[in-house]
Amino acid sequence: MQEPQFGLDRRMFLRTTAVTGAALALGGLSTPSASAAPGGFSDYTYVRTLLTPSQLKYNPTGEIIFPTVRGVYDKLASPLGRYYLYYAPHDAPGGICLAYGDSLEGPFTEYPANPIVSNKWDPHYSVSHVSSPHVLWNADAKEFWLYFHGENTTTRLARSKDGVHFWYDKVVLSTSVMPSGTTETSYARVFRHDLPAHGARYVMLFMLNNTTNHRDICWGWSADGRNWAFDQTPLVRHSDVGAVNVGGPHLLTRGGSAYVVYNKVKESGGDLMITEVGTDFSRRNHLGVFYDSHSTAPENGRAAAPSFGTEHGVPYMVYEAGERLAGSIAVARS
Repeated sequence: MQEPQFGLDRRMFLRTTAVTGAALALGGLSTPSASAAPGGFSDYTYVRTLLTPSQLKYNPTGEIIFPTVRGVYDKLASPLGRYYLYYAPHDAPGGICLAYGDSLEGPFTEYPANPIVSNKWDPHYSVSHVSSPHVLWNADAKEFWLYFHGENTTTRLARSKDGVHFWYDKVVLSTSVMPSGTTETSYARVFRHDLPAHGARYVMLFMLNNTTNHRDICWGWSADGRNWAFDQTPLVRHSDVGAVNVGGPHLLTRGGSAYVVYNKVKESGGDLMITEVGTDFSRRNHLGVFYDSHSTAPENGRAAAPSFGTEHGVPYMVYEAGERLAGSIAVARS
């Protein structure tokens, strides 16, 4: 298809194309809709705030980040709600948390026994904090697979039959498997995505920092979601899009191609950007702004760490809204 250019009015680009892609269970997007964002994706408008730290019982640090929303109504016999929303504080001690509700627009109820995963898990680890939960429904195993970091150097995997009670599996990524000078490998999201040339069925997107203190987006692939190989060069460099840092990546697919949506940081704040990588991850087509954050509350000039899904055919995006470590979890609708 013809690629959009930076100079085009994105509200005029592909206004009548259809949105296709992965379903909510895989963290993707699948619905026909009028298009306005680059790549023919739907445009999103803020609806409401779903979670605010001051209103939560488990609130050790006054901040929460990195939401992941999953539909569980078709996977569990007696779920707490139709949708599970995972999130976490970042600063020590962090803690992987859960909320549940019957609509993507809320309300969501805080799980009373949060955190469901803490920064100490004998005999597996004892770290300053755990954070950035990404939950994948693994249809092969019929399990919820939770990828999370702690410390920032290490991404871990835990597994669950009910999405609430997890057992520890293993470390899946650390700075030791990336180039010399790497200081962080964190904020990972994992998606079901076939890469025949690599013999892979899963893709991981994550943020890498190094001694230059500029964060890039990197990626890896796996046949089983547990054992991984990683590209040693970034998928999206901060310098590619004129940013100080890029992070919080999410994979979307439509129209026979694949795209990465991620947050861009300048000196402060930041919007969500989109880069087409192709189904084999060989492209680097930077398409510009995917979601333009508003200067007013709750975004206050910053949107980050998006998670996508659909409800009754309507696309939704759940994301961080507001200044880093001082924001909330919000939802936007197409």
